[in-house]
Amino acid sequence: MLTFMGLVSCGNGGAAPPGPRGAGAQAGDGGAGAQGGDGGASAQAGDGGASAQGGDDGANAGNSSAGAAGAAPMCTTTSSLRDAASCSDRLFGTALSTLHLADTSYASDALEFNYVTPENEMKWEHTEATRNEFTFDEGDQIVDFAMQHDMKVKGHTLVWHNQLPDWVSAITDPDDLRAAMTNHITQEMQHYKGKVIAWDVVNEAWDPDYPTMLRDSVFSRVLGPSFIDTAFTTARAADPDAKLYYNDYSAEGLNTKSNSIYAMVMDMKSRGIPIDGVGLQMHWRSVGTALTAADVVSNMQRLGALGVDVVISEMDVELCNGGTLDDQKTKFHDMVAACLSQPNCPAVTVWGITDKYSWLNDVDEGCAADETPRPLLWDDGYQKKPAYDGVMNALVGP
Repeated sequence: MLTFMGLVSCGNGGAAPPGPRGAGAQAGDGGAGAQGGDGGASAQAGDGGASAQGGDDGANAGNSSAGAAGAAPMCTTTSSLRDAASCSDRLFGTALSTLHLADTSYASDALEFNYVTPENEMKWEHTEATRNEFTFDEGDQIVDFAMQHDMKVKGHTLVWHNQLPDWVSAITDPDDLRAAMTNHITQEMQHYKGKVIAWDVVNEAWDPDYPTMLRDSVFSRVLGPSFIDTAFTTARAADPDAKLYYNDYSAEGLNTKSNSIYAMVMDMKSRGIPIDGVGLQMHWRSVGTALTAADVVSNMQRLGALGVDVVISEMDVELCNGGTLDDQKTKFHDMVAACLSQPNCPAVTVWGITDKYSWLNDVDEGCAADETPRPLLWDDGYQKKPAYDGVMNALVGP
């Protein structure tokens, strides 16, 4: 039985969760932040060994390469998503924002989850807006809420090209930037040591338009590809017990970008660079590149064969351009089921609780002028949507 950072199993007899239904899907584009050009330092080519399959890596529960259907987990307590997820030793999480914790409906529905990722509160501009002046009040609110309600926390994010203070973006000296980055990682991780079980150490480093190259950012320009090694090595030293993840979008299935990430992880592992997992963001647009559950499973398996976890880290599913509530339900079901079919997928995180506060409401992409994204499990009035039932069915069976 899979365990993840001390989560207790419901003792369901080890039955394999149901596999995805394999419906065709469309990949999200990840959204947040300006996209860099092709000026970043060249990195490992994306040949990826793309056909590699996950094998058993010591924990395979007998799932096929496409997440074949098995018996649904037996569970006697399914009054919430967290209960249902715990029956297969999974974490089911949400992005949480301090801006909305005073909304009693928001705070109440947050208790459905057993895993929390701060939406913005741990990003560099929030924690070190001025060099060497650290402010953790906002992140502490999220952690305190989680600890009060028996939730685990994943930190997000330590090194990212977006939401950076101007002083970081202005650095041109490699030694100075490396010192600033290592100090930031060390100070933040040591502040939350023992309270945060996993970190998105590096976020969205691969270029979405030229996916065999690193994104053009201050880190790739000034330090080259070595900034990724430095970030992970520093993170391990700062908190040896925390899981260390690389997180990105439009790399959920099998494509050039996911091949590049696979090759990067394989290279890091071969050189002893500490990396424990990969986050597949799963921002699902109503238009975009086709994505199938079988491809997601294959990607999870090949990464698992390298000895790393894979988590669905920021899932939402837009309802635009003809998308229906039933489509949304199916997509949530299938991707949660894909995770449950793989022993190296310990967690799924939905990027928010209610449509009312989705980050996509402020993003001008994907939806027509008279449409709203409505990408989450609760609607604007905190009513559960069919997508909620889709997730629950994936977790415990219909």
